[in-house]
Amino acid sequence: MAATLFNRYIWLVDNILRAGERGITLEEINRRWVRSQYNETDENYPERSFHRHKNAIKEMFDIDIKCDKHTGCYTIANADDMNQGGVRTWLLNTFAVNNLINESHLLKRRILFEEIPSGQHFLTTIIEAMRDSLTIMLTYQSFNSNKPNTFEVHPYCVKVFKQRWYMVAYSPYYNDLRIYALDRILAVESTETHFKLPKNFDAKEYFADAFGAIVDKKNYKVERVEVKVMGSQREYFRTLPLHPSQYENETTDDYSVFTFRLRPTFDFVQELRRYGSEIEVLSPQWLRNIFIKEAAMLTEIYKG
Repeated sequence: MAATLFNRYIWLVDNILRAGERGITLEEINRRWVRSQYNETDENYPERSFHRHKNAIKEMFDIDIKCDKHTGCYTIANADDMNQGGVRTWLLNTFAVNNLINESHLLKRRILFEEIPSGQHFLTTIIEAMRDSLTIMLTYQSFNSNKPNTFEVHPYCVKVFKQRWYMVAYSPYYNDLRIYALDRILAVESTETHFKLPKNFDAKEYFADAFGAIVDKKNYKVERVEVKVMGSQREYFRTLPLHPSQYENETTDDYSVFTFRLRPTFDFVQELRRYGSEIEVLSPQWLRNIFIKEAAMLTEIYKG
């Protein structure tokens, strides 16, 4: 019963969101509901149920469904906030795609997704520990270690990046925040020990100056990075910015210069490497020198 209601809540929000600024009437919602796979009894959507579900959605997701008294159309009051991303957006987008596929079952073999295999086995335990503010015992082996170690951490948040899940956790041993890749966890178990999440911890702010999963404030400072991007490759940068700080500060017929303000950590350097000769790092000089050195090494390798 709970799962059925949950699906109906998200179905309702998804349909109102897709209606956009013009909104959607109860009659239109009902017509869509009659055709929906979630309507197992082929019944109409009663107005009383609609208002009950609307209130539950406000309480559960903090999504406010409002009505224009002149048109009788319903819209999402905080739609702009939802468009900025986060768990609600991810949840609704995932549901919307799954709903579309389920209603068009003949297309299932023609719609392919990227799998995220890393750490799915441990994700539920970690999220439950976060919810209950319980510490966890990790058995962890990094790529640089010959053997695993077991230790206790306080799970603060999780993040997915390039098909891998990562956890930010406070380590009592290091007295600092550390980042652990879930695909390097061998075992995880929640304890009965409670921890208190610092009031000033903001997961989004923690990664604000980073690209990917590496923050490393000790070894990298926030600085201005300029990258020249050639030809049509610019469209990839424009349509999917590498970082929120990205902006295009020079445009010609042949290239554009994109500027970033972030910590140019290993993750960011790896991302720039993907573009090969279609980009040129202009600044800072130390980062440019890395690519100059690598270009010389590649020349030596391919000369023979």
